[in-house]
Amino acid sequence: MIETLLGSKNAERVLIYIFSRGEGYAREIANYYETGLSPIQKQLDKLEAGGVLVSREVGRARPYVFNPRYPFMNELKSLLEKALSFYPQVEREDLIMNRRRPRAKGKDL
Repeated sequence: MIETLLGSKNAERVLIYIFSRGEGYAREIANYYETGLSPIQKQLDKLEAGGVLVSREVGRARPYVFNPRYPFMNELKSLLEKALSFYPQVEREDLIMNRRRPRAKGKDL
């Protein structure tokens, strides 16, 4: 939807994913969108070099979050929020649902 503004579909995917879930790492984003890992990593590196995202090491993983010091953060988040509102309802709910822990044995869905 906003890929023309951002330059690529993967840039939109990365930003929408991190906006929806608060943070994300390359393999998690690539698996969610069923795409290759390399283009996602390149976008994450590009956005980090531009100051939009920051990362830290947690074990062997490198989760990315929005850089709170980025001067256009409020504008970027409002653009992403507006773009996300035009996504289909099912895709929005799937993006927002952020299960990181396994479900308890015997627990209902």
